[in-house]
Amino acid sequence: MKLKPAAPSSDGTPLRWYLLVHQLPPRPLYLRAKIRQRLARVGAIALKSSVYVLPRRDECLEDFQWIAEEARAGGGEAWICETRFLDRKVDEEFVRRSRAERDSEYRALSGEIRPGPRSVEVSSRLARARKRLEEIAGIDFFGAQGRGAAETLLEGLQKRLERRNETMKGSKKTRTTDLVGRTWVTRRGIKVDRISSAWLVRRFVDPKARFRFIDPKSEAARPTEIGFDMVGGEFTHEGDRCTLETLVRRTAVADAGLRPIVQIVHDIDLKDSKFGRPETAGVSQVLAGLFAATSDDQSRLERGFALFDDLYASFRKGNPAP
Repeated sequence: MKLKPAAPSSDGTPLRWYLLVHQLPPRPLYLRAKIRQRLARVGAIALKSSVYVLPRRDECLEDFQWIAEEARAGGGEAWICETRFLDRKVDEEFVRRSRAERDSEYRALSGEIRPGPRSVEVSSRLARARKRLEEIAGIDFFGAQGRGAAETLLEGLQKRLERRNETMKGSKKTRTTDLVGRTWVTRRGIKVDRISSAWLVRRFVDPKARFRFIDPKSEAARPTEIGFDMVGGEFTHEGDRCTLETLVRRTAVADAGLRPIVQIVHDIDLKDSKFGRPETAGVSQVLAGLFAATSDDQSRLERGFALFDDLYASFRKGNPAP
């Protein structure tokens, strides 16, 4: 999430703020800690022990409204108002405090991003760090300086992972001729990664590929079959890659229209917003409807193939997405 930094205007016009005033009962004891944690997560600045401020933004008002509801549900009282302080120094102090808190969080994140022990999986650290950076940036209302350093370290970690993956590339490449005329086996209840992987196989590897769905608790793939997207499968998640990414990398399929599909599937399957393509939410919603409409794996596969065929056509060269 990227927010436009705000600061007291150069002409001396005061900033506008939302204030949350709350009064909590002595019990339950956890309520005070819960409300305090919620206020910290949304970046609220304490004016007094029970009075907090946030800049006048729609998302800040919504955050305060939810916290107020929690306070009332716990037996307390809460009020929200909009205000501005006539003394410009008050604005400057709130901005300073907000930036200082975000800078402290950025510094802590930077310490986590820097190279750690070999036992720490780079892809896991990258996913956690990216998520944490988004959380901090989401409440960085006034452009704290520490964000740039954290983003630079995150980019370095990303490049480190990419270099490692490039080093591994080639050692695991699979000859596509070895994959033709085979039956592909995966878990029942197929969803986005398994559907898109099967679509890739059928479209780019073997047009006559067959697919079988099993319960891994009671059955395993046969010796001549190819398992995918399941424990012990020949093609499955590797590092921070979903099964579709693994298939594309190891079969060396190269197609301009395929790259955005892989990115969309990655973000839907791993839920890490790594690529952040604008089409992802829409594709995810359509798939949710498909899953709700049928639980039969073969029907899901057929409908999924049609969906990915259409999506692929929209991304092919000469047919850019609108």
